[in-house]
Amino acid sequence: MRRDKMVRRLCNELLSLFIVLLMSTAAVYADDLVSFRPATVPVHNPQTPEKIELGKKLFFDRRLSGDGTMNCGTCHNPELAFTDELDISLSYPTTKNWRNSPTLVNVAYRKYLFHDGRAKTLEEQALFPMMSAFEMNKNLDYLEEHIRSVPEYAAEFSKVFGGEVTRERIAMAIAAFERTLISANTPLDKYLAGDLKALSGDAKKGLTVFRGKGKCLECHKGADLSDDKFYALNVPENPKLLNEPMVTATMRFVAKVYHYEDYRNLKEDPGRYLISKDMKDWKAFRTPTLREISKTAPYMHNGVFSTLEEVIEFFDRGGGRDNTALKPLGLTPEEKKYMKAFLAESLSGDDIVIKYPVVP
Repeated sequence: MRRDKMVRRLCNELLSLFIVLLMSTAAVYADDLVSFRPATVPVHNPQTPEKIELGKKLFFDRRLSGDGTMNCGTCHNPELAFTDELDISLSYPTTKNWRNSPTLVNVAYRKYLFHDGRAKTLEEQALFPMMSAFEMNKNLDYLEEHIRSVPEYAAEFSKVFGGEVTRERIAMAIAAFERTLISANTPLDKYLAGDLKALSGDAKKGLTVFRGKGKCLECHKGADLSDDKFYALNVPENPKLLNEPMVTATMRFVAKVYHYEDYRNLKEDPGRYLISKDMKDWKAFRTPTLREISKTAPYMHNGVFSTLEEVIEFFDRGGGRDNTALKPLGLTPEEKKYMKAFLAESLSGDDIVIKYPVVP
């Protein structure tokens, strides 16, 4: 009898210790992976249904491009998780783009926009593609007059903003619409909320690798699975950047605009360096969100990887040549399989249903 009491006491102590450890572990993970939460809306541009609807019309309006062939949805197609499924994004006729179209899903969470972080708000970001020579190629002064000439738009801007059409208000309306493109209720969200059956067995094992040996949490954390920082991983150049003269011309044009003196000899994407002028940012790019990652191939800033397997292999071998941000992981084939299962199965939320507007 005495021995039985001692055994029970020891078991209870071990159980208590296990619970404490489990709770402390959960607390650590809660700081790194959190389920969906509402994004912050800037005070100067509050959300209203009328503004969101106006922004949606503008998002799908081809008047925003110089020759009337493109709109925001051309490169950010709702049917393709707000990407275009191309390694190098679509471009204005007779030109070539030089980077991949990032998804707009959960873009409301981003602290920096574009792969190089040149914009800090959606309002600022919205105007870049419109005036870019190799994207929508629209003169912004002409854009204002073009949109003002449409009676329905003139009336809507007066109702929503209490004034006439301006480029700033066009950007504010589009930003308001883009803040509604939220991926929520993913299997991971459900799992973090306590539904332990939300993830498959392989996905749970992949989450363990993600949190541990894979070291993914060092950069992919928070509600959007991104730390919004910049890392020089030395991602290999896409052959199109090396062998397509028009892509090279675009790259050098952008470098010239950002005052890179040796732009005429540029043969690789300088990344964040063009913005910061800090050599630690040479070939550095923003950590992307992992939400909806199963739908947003190809991957990386230049679309050089077509599959999740390629991305996992890249990180497993420690990134690109001579980079200092990553080290080899030494994942086993099984761990790679589990990692893919987690990425592919756990990070897609409810479908974002878009009712296409009637553009005036």
